[in-house]
This record gives sequence, structure tokens and C-alpha cells, in this order.
Amino acid sequence: MNELVLAFYLKSQDLFYSFISISTSTKFNFIVMETTLDNNINNKLATWNHPYKVAKQFDRRTAYFSMEFAVHQGLKTYSGGLGFLAGSHMRSAFELKQNMIGVGMLWKYGYYDQNRNRDQTLRVDFVEKNYSFLEDSGLEVEVRVNNNYQVKVRAMVLKPEVFGTVPIYFLTTDVEGNDFLSRSICNNLYDSNQETRVAQSIVLGIGGAKIIEALGGADVYHLNEGHGLPAFYHLQNQGKKVQMAFTTHTPERAGNTERNAYYLNNLGFFGNRFSDEEVRQKMTNGDNVNYTVAALRFADKANAVSKLHAVVAADMWKDFSGTAKITPITNAQNLLFWQDSEIKKAWDNKDTKAFDERKKELKNVLFEEVLQQTGKIFDPEVLTIVWARRFAEYKRADLLLRDLNRFEELLNNAKYPVQIIWAGKPYPTDSYAMGVFNRLVGYSKYRSNLAVLTGYEISLSSKLKKGSDVWLNTPRITREASGTSGMSAAFNGSINLSTDDGWIPEFAKNEKNCFVLPQVDYRLPTHQQDYIDSNNLYDILMEKVLPTFYDKPKEWKKITFKAIDDMVPTFTSARMAKQYYKELYLQDK
Repeated sequence: MNELVLAFYLKSQDLFYSFISISTSTKFNFIVMETTLDNNINNKLATWNHPYKVAKQFDRRTAYFSMEFAVHQGLKTYSGGLGFLAGSHMRSAFELKQNMIGVGMLWKYGYYDQNRNRDQTLRVDFVEKNYSFLEDSGLEVEVRVNNNYQVKVRAMVLKPEVFGTVPIYFLTTDVEGNDFLSRSICNNLYDSNQETRVAQSIVLGIGGAKIIEALGGADVYHLNEGHGLPAFYHLQNQGKKVQMAFTTHTPERAGNTERNAYYLNNLGFFGNRFSDEEVRQKMTNGDNVNYTVAALRFADKANAVSKLHAVVAADMWKDFSGTAKITPITNAQNLLFWQDSEIKKAWDNKDTKAFDERKKELKNVLFEEVLQQTGKIFDPEVLTIVWARRFAEYKRADLLLRDLNRFEELLNNAKYPVQIIWAGKPYPTDSYAMGVFNRLVGYSKYRSNLAVLTGYEISLSSKLKKGSDVWLNTPRITREASGTSGMSAAFNGSINLSTDDGWIPEFAKNEKNCFVLPQVDYRLPTHQQDYIDSNNLYDILMEKVLPTFYDKPKEWKKITFKAIDDMVPTFTSARMAKQYYKELYLQDK
């Protein structure tokens, strides 16, 4: 009999604790710290320490697994949109009194700190993070990495009262008793070492599932992307009869993780050590396991993150049997967190004067950041365009630079002046994305109306969304699963100028609540798509956006307010969190 020790304690002012040992015939035995006064641990933990009475329509116990959570600038456990989405979800779940908890990873060095070299190009720094507001939950489990190597995993809890989220349990291997390699598993989000990446999935998936079991279990285990896939294998190994839900985010095959099944088996990815025959049964594509396909086969219910993405994803995986139907639940953002209160008041009252005054103030806040970082003074009366998101090739941060003649014409237009800001983090080992970022730095360095900002995290993102007039979004069509930055920008009166991709087709009323580029055939070679989109972008800027902003301010304000009207509540995470319960978590009757 193999015994795995799982110890946890329950904090209380009036109870004392003793250890009891529980031995079973399963491979995952555990020791529970139990009160001598109340042996009913499950009842004791039934609320999962929520500081509210759970709403009846949201009472199914749901554990939400995500590699990233972006809930506050001071907690750097995210890289981009996946984390922003998860953070808004946890906030809305709290506001709606849902019976949910989050399970994530406590990254010792975060994603990375984005700074500058001496010539202003991008410098990647890894700085240790410490968070005094996270509490030791007392929950500690062990997972097997490389099958026979036991790694301790401890859960630190973010309590609801800190940032207004449901409880989130952040897992760390940087604990006493682990050796150096084990402690380093949770160093860097999306570590470039592939064995470390697999170990991170084991910690999140299996470690997270064991933490949930220690808390009394869940009715629904929801994976936000495939990083936590080992949780599903663990539940299967345990014979757990629970509902499994899965959200897929990446609309291109290459972006969906796929690894050799024997390699994963050797590293302990499946929870148990399986024979070659058993491993072959887990393969999804040749000798490989595609995380998305495997999760779709486990899932009782699955979703994409926009209506267009659901169509794209269904087509991507149509040749794989036994997968769950992919339904759309469009991503959204938390209105209370992202919308400026004075902008909201002006919108509620349809007070254009108050809106203009507040917008000018918000632009000046953003321009202080521009001045501090670049030494340039931007003018709040000038149309300000912002492109800010993760630097990925398909998002085309440098689309404006594709036609330098027209770009220079735009920059030097005395009648319709513009200011342009770029911000975003490339993946630190993506040389192409880093090159694009540095090219923009070089091109903008000596131009007074261009700026490239570093430190793209929640705080800067908020300043950009509130201080911009136009939110520029340029992905190649079908490549952006959803994209949520334009939603929180629209909350604050920044008008979207976008290709017709992701969530935009569900929202857009061209020239009524945004400006949309004509659709380009996504089957064309990428250089042709870029050529057409670049021309269309300049035509819309010169013929529609700039003349409306400067010559028709009332029409501009009408578009701005119409955008907020159409955003709320459809593209708020309150709608999204309700939809998840209704369509993904509740059992079919």
C-alpha cells in the first residue's frame, strides 16, 4: 500500500485539532487534520469560506483552474488576455455570490518585468515577488514529477475581502522540504524549459485537484485552457463522478499544446505510471497528446470564447472523434473594475460636457506616463490612438508601418493631427515579437507624436483604455479567439477601430458604435492580407475617423455613447459568469 500524506488544518478560534490517519486501498491516501469537537469536515467547509450566502441559482460547487489570474496590479500572476479574463470572472463570481473558487499558480518571478536597455529597447527582468496579503491556507499536498519524484505543493489563499474576488488558491512548490529543482517549478509563468512546463501543468492540475479534494471536493472542475489537463486524468484515476468543463482559447492548431505521450507518461503527467498499451489509449494524434483534444474528450461541456471562435474551433477539431460540442460563451470584462466612475456618470446622464472634461483629465493621466517614460508632451486636444495588447505576430502591432509613405502622411497631417501609443509584452524568447517591439521603439524615438510604453500590466492597461480616443485592434481574421481589451476601452469612451475578428462581429455597428475594416479573405497569403488591411486601415483613418473626431464632435460623442450602450450588459463579465453557470456548469435535466 502506497500512502500519500495530505495534511491540512482548519483555522478556528474555539476549536483545537488533532491528527488522525486514514488508510485506504487507493493509491492516493491522505491524512486529515480534524477537529475533536466537530468531525463533519465537509459541512465545515461547505461554503468554501465565502463571506456570503451563496445564491441559490449559483450553488453548484465549481473549481476554476487557470494558469493566469489578473485581479490587481499588485498581484503579478498573469501575462495577458487569459489572465485578464480569469480575473474579471473571479470578480463577477464574487459580486453574484457564486459558489466558485479559483485555482492558480503563485509565480515567484511573475511573467517578467518589462524594462528598457540603455538604447530604450526592451529588457526582460525577472524580479522576485512577495505578497504579504496572501495567507497560508495550511493545505499541502504532494504530486509526482518524473513519476517517482515527490514534490510538495502548498496553497496560499487570496481571500475575497482583499481584492473583491471569490477565494483563489495559488499553488507554490517553493516550500520547505523541496529541493532546488522542485522549488523552481513555480518560478516563471510559461517557462521556456519544456520539462518545467509539463511539471507546471502537473502542479496546477493534479496538485490543484488534490487541494480541492482537501476542501471537500467540487461538483464541477472547469479548466480555463488546457494547461491544467492533468486534473482530468487525476479525476479519472480516482473514479470521481464529477462534471468536467473546458474552455478553449486558441484558434490556431500550432498554439494548442501537443506533446509525445510516452514523454508525458515518463514525467507523471497522467497521474499514474501507465503501461505502453495504456499510454497508446491516451494518444490523440499519432504518438502525441493534444491537450485541447484530450480535454474536449474528457469534458461534459466545452466552450469557445466568441461566436466566431466557436465556428473556427469546431472546424479545427472536426476530425477528432469523441469530443464535446463547443458552444460559444463570449469573453467579457468586469465593468466595476474597468470603467471610470466619472465616465459612467456622464454616460448615465448623457452629459457630453462632463464626459469631455473627464476624458481630458484621463488623457492627462496617461500623458504623464508618456512624459515620464519617453520625455514627450502629448496634447489632450489631439486624437490619441492606442494599440496595446500581447505582442504576437498575428496581432500585427506594426501594421501602420507597412506603408511608410502613408504613415508619414498621417503623422504630419496639420489639419488632423494624431498621437499614437503602443504597449504590450512580447513573449521573452519570441525573437520576432521582440524585434517588432524594438522596431517601433526605434521608429518612434525621435518623433514627438509617437510613444512606445513599457510595463504593460493592469495599471498601465487601465490608463491606456481610459486615456485613449481610439482603440486600435489589428489581428488577422480568425486568429483572435475573442480579444477583450477593446471591451474595457469601450467602457471608457474609447472607440474601437478593428478588423472584424473575435468578439467584434457580435458588437459592431460600423460607424455607429465603432469603425470596422472590411473583411479580408483569411485564406489569402498573409502578406496579401496585410497589404489589403493596411490600405483599408489608412482609408478609414483618413476618410472616417479623423474627419469625424475633428469636424463632427457631436457625431463622435454619439458613437462613443452608443458603444457604451451596446457594451452594457452584453459584454460585461456579470453576463459571462451567469452564462457559464447556465450553459457549462448546470447539469442537463
